[in-house]
Amino acid sequence: MRRAARADAGDDLMEFDVGPGRIGITVPDRESLLAIIGARLEAGEGFALATTNVDHLEKLRSDACFREAYAAHDLVVADGNPIVWLARLAGKPVSLVTGSDLVRPLCRLAASSGRAVAIIAGTRETGEEAGRRLKAEIPGLRVAMVEAPGFPFDPEGAEADALLDRLAGSGAGLCLLALGAPRQEILAARVRRRCPKMGVASVGAGIDFIAGRQRRAPRLMRTARIEWLWRAALSPRRLGPRYLQGAMILPGHAWRALSSRSRTR
Repeated sequence: MRRAARADAGDDLMEFDVGPGRIGITVPDRESLLAIIGARLEAGEGFALATTNVDHLEKLRSDACFREAYAAHDLVVADGNPIVWLARLAGKPVSLVTGSDLVRPLCRLAASSGRAVAIIAGTRETGEEAGRRLKAEIPGLRVAMVEAPGFPFDPEGAEADALLDRLAGSGAGLCLLALGAPRQEILAARVRRRCPKMGVASVGAGIDFIAGRQRRAPRLMRTARIEWLWRAALSPRRLGPRYLQGAMILPGHAWRALSSRSRTR
């Protein structure tokens, strides 16, 4: 597996072992990310943005398709406090950049550069409601396309092929994917290849939050870095096992982070 290309960040950012391969953070903070994306949208250049969390690290170990898709992402940020803590342990600090908090800033950049947005969400109602709210908030924003694949969705199947055809003809310059990992990242890699001048960002629950379909954790919990506890309480059957699996791989990553730090001294 090849590593994701770094985006103007040098070679000193955090990398993680994920089975037979490695993935790395390529952009250290939100300000740098938005500057890069703003410049690319203005220039009509494409990109693929992934927001790494511990659930991704766990899935990447066993899913070769997911690893290959990640390698196609040129912008990768730390979405999750455990990722930030591991980077600090390794002496390669990065800032928290949550995908769900990027939807509005990305749409503002798209509007200011005259680029239309496509929204691919879990349900059409959610995507359309998010699109209405975003257009009401952001002057000049154009939503060129709203789609919701069927369930279960195969990002490499015939439905995805047809979706890519519609996306390529939509006139959108920015595509927001809210389908959950690994589906959204695998589809994003295909968008990157099929539409090289389009930016594509996997934003997870961000569209649901804007549409009001999910409740965001109170600001106090987010400030205290325990938003995961709020989400687990709202969806224990779905997220409880995911957080447990993630916790089980953290000690190994922490050991490797500390070992990496000692080798660079």
